[in-house]
Amino acid sequence: MKLLVTCAAQFLVVLDVSIVNVALPAMRDDLGFGPSGLEWVVNAYALAFAGFLLLGGRVADLFGRRRALIAGLALFAGASLAGGLATAPWALVAARSVQGLGGALLMPATLAILTATYAEGPARARAVAIWSAVGAAGGAAGSVFGGLLTDLLSWRWTLLINVPIGAAVIVAALLVLDPGRDGGGRRLDVLGAVTATAGLTSLAYGVTQTREHGWGSVPTLVPVAAGVLLLVVFVAVQRWVAREPLMPLRLFRSRSVSGANVVILLTGGAGFAMWYFVSLYLQNVRGYGALEAGLAFLPHTLAIIAAARAAPRVMARLGIRSTVVLGSLVAAAGFFWQSRLTVDSGLVTGILLPGMVMTAGIGLTFTPLAAAATTGAARGDSGLVSGLLNSSRQIGGSVGLAALATIAAAHTQDLGTSGADVTAGYGRAFLIGSILLLVAAAATVLLPPPPRTPPKAPAPGRASWIIGGLRRAQTATGGTGRKATYNTGMRPSARHPRTPPGPRLAPPRSRRPALAETARAGAA
Repeated sequence: MKLLVTCAAQFLVVLDVSIVNVALPAMRDDLGFGPSGLEWVVNAYALAFAGFLLLGGRVADLFGRRRALIAGLALFAGASLAGGLATAPWALVAARSVQGLGGALLMPATLAILTATYAEGPARARAVAIWSAVGAAGGAAGSVFGGLLTDLLSWRWTLLINVPIGAAVIVAALLVLDPGRDGGGRRLDVLGAVTATAGLTSLAYGVTQTREHGWGSVPTLVPVAAGVLLLVVFVAVQRWVAREPLMPLRLFRSRSVSGANVVILLTGGAGFAMWYFVSLYLQNVRGYGALEAGLAFLPHTLAIIAAARAAPRVMARLGIRSTVVLGSLVAAAGFFWQSRLTVDSGLVTGILLPGMVMTAGIGLTFTPLAAAATTGAARGDSGLVSGLLNSSRQIGGSVGLAALATIAAAHTQDLGTSGADVTAGYGRAFLIGSILLLVAAAATVLLPPPPRTPPKAPAPGRASWIIGGLRRAQTATGGTGRKATYNTGMRPSARHPRTPPGPRLAPPRSRRPALAETARAGAA
């Protein structure tokens, strides 16, 4: 039941990252969004989610995983209600920001609950695999559910649906999860939380401005510079000021933690853009409705679930690092295939097949990266490590989406505004995404290498047969069973007991007299 509760909360949070993608045109028409304001329905959630994940991880460690999960769910459901009832663009964007804050509180607690419930080994690997598969399915299914709800009911139900589901998960968490907490105190690194959240948010906000103002403009450079400065201050606070730092810098001494965060930063940068651009292509270029566009993502969902479920078996055979490399290369191939998209591309060969390759590759990386980041983490740091990993993915997704959207828009402006020109811009974004995934595959060298396995001992039956033969050979040449045991370093086998020595053969005469005989002759 604990696994079911945590997976339900994980599904709810990840679902809302993508559920609004296919509802964006309906939101624009109903609330009167401008062209540049519409993307903030997506970015407001992603930025708040990424900026507060570090704080959410530490809250789970200090105040208890169940408390963090329930508080996050309550905040998430309340913001969903406010967003579903919004009558102005600013109200919807504000509600999405609070949604992201709630998700940042509860998501680190889900993985922390799993690491505390299951001991390190196969049981934890299976639990993390299911958790990863559910999260991957949430991201993939968001487009399907968003299309269904928008066409059958209204875009508002893409948010209102979270209210009854969130309430049900809260009740289940109260009944199933333990109320205890791991932290010895209730002190939070408030200064660290403020500087980290403000720095990440400002940095990501600056990058999102590039689509409208360009990389060298003041609206872009000022928030980017402020974000970098705040992050430098954050590192200084963690190093010299905070008594209980929000993000202990010692975590990055672990190759598993630092390497996993670098790789997931890159894969997130490509993965978020995939859902965004495919959804826009289907509706803006091909003229699909919200329901049709959502259903077109169903094969993507199945592929990412299957890959995430298969990841533990692949890890058992190849190891963590090789599995991440394989997944990154498969996803890169899918992105390159998708970059060949044209206005006249068939649905199967132009959308479904390359999309399944992309999502299968990304799904194959989730479990090994989560396992690499959490393996060996101290019990009190499990929520923090989880928050750091998810923060890297969200930051990579936000920054990557903003950068790739800018690249696509610039390429489209150079060509024109026709459907073919817009599609060419999307293709350029997918090509850059494939390069990001190749860099992610190369970045796996930061992960620790697989441990060397000692040579396997021979099977008992085989060993007994060999030892018995050695003893018989020793007996035939004047040796003893004892000497055979000494030479092999193994005890006699029950199937081949020690053979009593037979008649000894006379040793060959030496050309020189034995030293003992010479000594006796001299004494006589």
